[in-house]
This record gives sequence, C-alpha cells and structure tokens, in this order.
Amino acid sequence: MWAKVTSIGLKGMEGYQINVEAGTYVGNDSFKIVGLPDMAVKESKERIIAALRTLGFSLLGQKITINLSPADQKKMGPMFDLPMAIALLLSLHELEASIPEDTCFIGALSLDGSVQTIEGLLPAVLAAKKLGIRRIYLPNDDKLPSLHFLNLEMIYVTSLQDVIGHLSGQWSPPPLSIEKEKVEVADFGDFDFQHVIGHSAAKYALEIAAAGEHHVLMTGPPGCGKSMLASSFPSILPALTNEAELEVISLYQLSQTAYTQTNMPPFRSPHHSASGVSIIGGGQYPKPGEISLAHRGVLFLDEIGEFSKKTLDMLRQPLENGLITISRTHATITYPASFILIAAMNPCPCGYAGSKHRYCTCTPKHILFYQNKLSGPLRDRFDIHLSLCPVDFKAEEKEKNRESSSMIRKRVEGARKRQYDRYGQEICNGRVPYDQLLKTSPLTVEQQNHLQQHLIQNGWSNRTQVKILRLARTISDLEGSLHITDQSIDQAIQLSVRHRLWTKSFICPPGVDSL
Repeated sequence: MWAKVTSIGLKGMEGYQINVEAGTYVGNDSFKIVGLPDMAVKESKERIIAALRTLGFSLLGQKITINLSPADQKKMGPMFDLPMAIALLLSLHELEASIPEDTCFIGALSLDGSVQTIEGLLPAVLAAKKLGIRRIYLPNDDKLPSLHFLNLEMIYVTSLQDVIGHLSGQWSPPPLSIEKEKVEVADFGDFDFQHVIGHSAAKYALEIAAAGEHHVLMTGPPGCGKSMLASSFPSILPALTNEAELEVISLYQLSQTAYTQTNMPPFRSPHHSASGVSIIGGGQYPKPGEISLAHRGVLFLDEIGEFSKKTLDMLRQPLENGLITISRTHATITYPASFILIAAMNPCPCGYAGSKHRYCTCTPKHILFYQNKLSGPLRDRFDIHLSLCPVDFKAEEKEKNRESSSMIRKRVEGARKRQYDRYGQEICNGRVPYDQLLKTSPLTVEQQNHLQQHLIQNGWSNRTQVKILRLARTISDLEGSLHITDQSIDQAIQLSVRHRLWTKSFICPPGVDSL
C-alpha cells in the first residue's frame, strides 16, 4: 500500500515542503530510503524499525520504500524520522486516520519511540508558517521561546505513541505550562555610556549610528577608548521585536551556538585570528558565520587592520544588501546578515602616528601599507569615520550629568519610530533604497546646490553623496524634524568624509564637545 504525509526541509534559513511517501509490499524484508538522503537520513531506518518494534508493530515480511520528494533536493538531518514513521504506519493500515496536506510532522525518534528535538527546529516552524501549514506535530524544546502563531496549531508531543493517539482521537496534548521567561537585559553593567569618560562627540556619532543603522570606523591610538565605546554601543539599541528575535534564535540554532533568550540585539566580536569561514559562514554543509550571528545586532571588528584582506573584502556584499550567499558544490545557501558594523583600528602599526605624547616608529611606507589593508570599496561602506584622541581624565572626571544609555536609547527609539512610520516598514535610513529616501525626504534647490558644490570640489563618489543624505536624514530624525535640515547636512559631511588623523572637524550640536 501507499501513503503520504508532509514535512519541512531546510535550505539555510529558507524552508520548503517535503512529501514523505511510504510504499509497503509483501516480500523479502527490506527498507530503503530514496530522494537524496544524507547519512543521518539513511540511519533513520534503524531508528524507525526499533521505535515501531518497541510500540508493538511488526515489519516482518515487508518490502518498504520511502521517497522524500522533491527528489532533486538534498535531505539532511534526523528531522524526517517522525513523518516517515507516520507514513509507514498509514501504508501498513496500522494507523487509520485522514491527514490533510497542510498538516506536517517534524522530529527525530529514539529507539524507545520518544520524539527528540532537532537542530533547526525553529526555522523549520517559521518555514511551515510561510508555506501555509495549519497544524504541526513537533517535539517541545525548552531552549526555545514560547511560540504562538495565528492560523498555525502547534501540537507538542513527547513520543510516537502521542502522535498516533492524537491522530486516532484517543489523546489530547496537555495544556502548555507557564510561558518561558525571557531574559531582558536592562543593566549592561560597566558597558553603559554613562561610564564612558569624555568622547562626547563620539557618543553622539554612535547615537546617530544606532538611530539609522549606520556603519562606523573608529581610528585612534591604543587605550583611547575605542573598545569601550564599541562594547557600550549595544546598550543604546532598541529591543528586538518578536519577529526579529525569532530570526536571531533560528540562526543560532542552525550554527549550533548557545544563545540566551533575550530581546536585546546580539553583539559579536570575533578575534582577528578567526578564519574567513568562521566570520562569513560556510563549511562542507554551510552554516551561519559571525556576520549572520550578528544579524539584527552589532558586529565589532577590533583591530580591523589585522584581519586578512580577503576576509574583509568578503564583507562588502552583506554590508550592501544585508545577505550573504554561500556557494558550494551541492548547494547555494543564503543567510541574512543585516548588522551594524563597528570597526576600530590604530592609525599605524605601532599605533602612535599623530600622537603628541608618544613617538611613532613607523615609516610612511609602513603606515600606508597598514592603512591599505582596508580597501577603498570597503572604506566607502562606512557611513561614519571617527578619529579619537586620548582623554584628559583630570579635566573630564569633573564632567557631571553624563547621559546613561537608557536616556540615549529613548531618543534612538523615537528616531526609529519616525523612520518606520515614514517608510511604512521596519527599515532604517542606513538601508532604505535611495529612491525611497529622496521621495520621502526631498532636498531643496539650495541644499542640492550645496551638495553639488562639495561633490565637485572634493571629487566625491555617488556613494559618498548617498551616505551624506542618509546621515543627514537620521540626524534630522533625532532632532524631530520632518525635513532634512541644512545643519544636518553639514554635520553629515563632517561625519562621513575621511579626514586626516586628529582633526577637530566634527560639527557638534550645542553642549557637545568636538573631537
């Protein structure tokens, strides 16, 4: 006899429907799985046989063939154990039930018939929702947040017997326990802007970066506060929405990386000795890298000049479109990688070029070689360029009423809300299409002439002009202005243009000191 049930396959973060077809015929004992299964799927045969025997079902004298359709897609992992077992029982008439096509099964089986959780369970559930699945049988995973979706019934099971009982109308799932607590990180400890002495202009620039999702490159000598500023940066970012949080957890699941349930954006800081695969993602069976684990959050590259040039140039695609495509012989997989890049580097190999207190031992040739580790196209993708100087602690310690991260975060949230309302979706100025930016925030004739004059005088590229407009729009949003102001354009020019080291050319708002 023949039977079919539905399951979900994963190709990166994208899911697709899989039809699990089981055919049983009287004959010599055999069990074969077809449809490009990997070794984990082939081994499902032994788990299914043992689980069915434990429950009292016999497969003696049966020739069994299970087809995983579509046959041209590689099937990986033990997530098809449960649907294969159900399809097999239907074909043997050991289970009499009518299962609609919009009901799917996901889960691995133990030898005793219990249903075990799997890697990639959350992205599989999200994919099922997108594919129009109405009911899904799946194991309960304590590491996942409580899931509630409209028009999707989720039935958590602990064993194959539970699934059989529910399909037969003889078992009902117990009510879910109290919702799992979510860890909300409100206190960042020492990583709070209130604890950063001085650098008022730099903190204001990072506020702009947080409000509009702009990339930042910080240059300064060792110990001037680059790492402290970057580590404090996540504390001024708005909390993740439910949809964004599920995306982040899905990526961590696929990469097999531990993740604490929290609504705060992720912060990743790989060491410069990390391989390109670990940062970009990949492997024989491609998994998300650091740039995808930083999705919806921050990627901090300290000492960016020490990373390999090849790895840095591979960042250009995700910085441009928020995605990373990994091509391998058997598959091409795309992972989301929409993050804010915060990079820090010294001005020279020894770190003291331009310093008034330490002598630089580097030759001009060495300095040029060091700076050229960041290619021109990569530098152009940084919206904000900051040159930091050491802080005079004796003068700055007298500073009072330093703003806390929570106060800055409120302004950032307000600026982002203005952007979401203006564009009709959750997208910030740093990523909105240029045409939509100009359509919603047109420039005056005087502003166009002003920008054109700077373009001609400085030989700026079109990308530089776009960066300036994006920054100006974000600065105006922080000020609560409906239109791009002249002052915001001037500030954006100072922020986005690469100046020589240690220049004090940043135009600050009232009450903010210059660099």
